[in-house]
Amino acid sequence: MSPVVIGIIGIVALVVVFLLRMPVGFAMAFVGLVGFSLLVSPEAGLNILARDVFQTFSSYSLTVIPMFVFMGCIASASGISRRLYEASYSLLGRLRGGLAIATVAACAGFAAICGSTNATAAAMGKVSLPEMKRYHYDDSLAAGSVAAAGTLGILIPPSTIFIVYGIMTEQSIGKLFIAGVFPGLILAGLFIITVSLVCWRNPSLAPAGTPTGWKEKIEGLAGVIETLVLFALVIIGLFLGWFSPTQAGGAGTAGALLIGLVRGQLSWQGFLSAVKDSLRITCMVMVIVAGAIVFGHFMAVAKIPLILADWVVSLPLPSMAIMGVIIIIYIIGGCFMDSLAMITLTVPIFYPVVVALGFDPIWFGVIIVLVTEMGVITPPVGVNVYVIKGIAEDVPLETIFKGIFPFLAALIVMVAILMLFPQIATFLPSLTTY
Repeated sequence: MSPVVIGIIGIVALVVVFLLRMPVGFAMAFVGLVGFSLLVSPEAGLNILARDVFQTFSSYSLTVIPMFVFMGCIASASGISRRLYEASYSLLGRLRGGLAIATVAACAGFAAICGSTNATAAAMGKVSLPEMKRYHYDDSLAAGSVAAAGTLGILIPPSTIFIVYGIMTEQSIGKLFIAGVFPGLILAGLFIITVSLVCWRNPSLAPAGTPTGWKEKIEGLAGVIETLVLFALVIIGLFLGWFSPTQAGGAGTAGALLIGLVRGQLSWQGFLSAVKDSLRITCMVMVIVAGAIVFGHFMAVAKIPLILADWVVSLPLPSMAIMGVIIIIYIIGGCFMDSLAMITLTVPIFYPVVVALGFDPIWFGVIIVLVTEMGVITPPVGVNVYVIKGIAEDVPLETIFKGIFPFLAALIVMVAILMLFPQIATFLPSLTTY
């Protein structure tokens, strides 16, 4: 068989192994090892496996991941997510659908100190879903708003997806972080508009909240200050070149730990839980990256990326239309594949094409994160939906998926806006010194 045929069989085998529930990182490493061994030799396959795993786990660049993950876990254990939600509700809760709107605002705030979409959805879901149930919110609106707003965790910096993309493409992680600020805020606004429109169309989905006085609003704002301090420490430090990304993660972690200790709300048990969660998430990311690199080497010797890239470039379409084709491929692929696996597998294929077409690599990184956000809420994979299902066990899965579709429309609108006005993502990075 030709290398191309073996490569196609490898891709099909990978999808089958995914469906059999083998962990994503191990699945990619296994298929990559077998495919590379068939095309080159078993000895070469074992050598490439050992080298890729060693280089991934000894990479200094990847140390940025545990730092930002640990910061988010410490922040959650310190009660910052609850205080953000209470602050958002004191300001926005009087509106119809105010609890859902407050959830979106709180997710945007928590995303500024947490680089994981799953962690953001889980942290805010535990706080907001019981409140929305108590006020008789429709299950689809309640669960859908949390699952969708949780996606802000990988757009508003810090973000594990930006980190992996930056390492794979040798782009500045600091610039990628800063590029996500304006798109993240605009997307949060679109989510709030979506909640308002849904409630305007069908007021029975969510009641109006109880008005709060100025005293409650001011007290609520106090709960936002610590988040703003952490966000400013990380982002301004990166913007002005005070920190490298890894140093910024360390500074943010130290700040979150200090806030938890000063407030007296970080227990020893909470600290240990944060450490364990950080280790679990970090190891998962590292294994996926290592597995994707092994699989990527298999794809390289099979020449699949080269053939696919040549096909895309040869399409008789304008560059913007070709970008649209790439985005559609990402959206479809995200329905069936883990977001991080999707990024690590496809970036080596499409990144050279995007650069050849003249698009800004930083802008493309933001686009990739947006389409990845769609993947974490669309069936059948929809990881965020399963996270919310684990919290709201009495809500049927199809009800949660039903609730995310209005927010999916908001994500599509955001992608269209960013394609028409790329400066939204590229303006701030153009001013940075790092």
